[in-house]
Amino acid sequence: MEVDEDYALTPTPSQVQRNLERRPQSQVDHKVNELVQFLLVKDQKKIPIKRADILKHVIKDYKDVFPRILECATQTLQQVFGLDLVEIDSKHHTYILISKLPPLEGESIQEDENTPKMGLLIVILSLIFMKGNMAKECKCHSLHSVCLMELLNNPHLLLSLHLAAVWELLRRLRVDCSGEKHKVFGDVKKLVTEEFVRQKYLEYTRLPHTDPPEFEFRWGPRAAKETSKKQILQFVAKIQNKNPKSWASQYNEAEMETSAAARH
Repeated sequence: MEVDEDYALTPTPSQVQRNLERRPQSQVDHKVNELVQFLLVKDQKKIPIKRADILKHVIKDYKDVFPRILECATQTLQQVFGLDLVEIDSKHHTYILISKLPPLEGESIQEDENTPKMGLLIVILSLIFMKGNMAKECKCHSLHSVCLMELLNNPHLLLSLHLAAVWELLRRLRVDCSGEKHKVFGDVKKLVTEEFVRQKYLEYTRLPHTDPPEFEFRWGPRAAKETSKKQILQFVAKIQNKNPKSWASQYNEAEMETSAAARH
């Protein structure tokens, strides 16, 4: 008998809330992290994901709060990786991940195999553009008072944090940059500062006269060729369900870039 059959009586929202109050938030967050990684790994093979497998291999004894875990995992997939979790079979509760990312037209990142990597890259490119085409890497403690759920539930806050450190931002979004091997990305810091830089998607340079050293990220020349500021802004607007014109400065910059490209 599949585990899903044991989940026939889905808890009501009020029951889920009561169950959440009895569980440490750190344990629930850990389950969300496990589910996100499980879905990303499964999606690499492009095989539909059964809810029964999610319950059996990830949720286990947390079925009483599964709706909240699924909700938070879905938000993380959307806001960090640009992926929608879509149920394609409501009878058997089968899911697939669909990319919402703007296109990268080059071939150095293969979409089928490395969609999560591309999602991480798009998030970093988005952050850089929304912060004025530069994002600093520094020891930033201003985020310590911002709880994870607030970040996940408020993507505008995520993209407007003053000089938010890229590593801290990714860590708060459950992407560990401490050197531990990530199940999907491997060494995240090496991926971002070496692989993306080597592929010319990012520029990563030390700021002069900084002690201890501070670094900044900018778009690399390949990123500028394979996507556009307009596509990135549309991606951010879609995530936040807003009109791109809500960000007047970025909108005008993107329109100027589009007009300049049309003249050439």
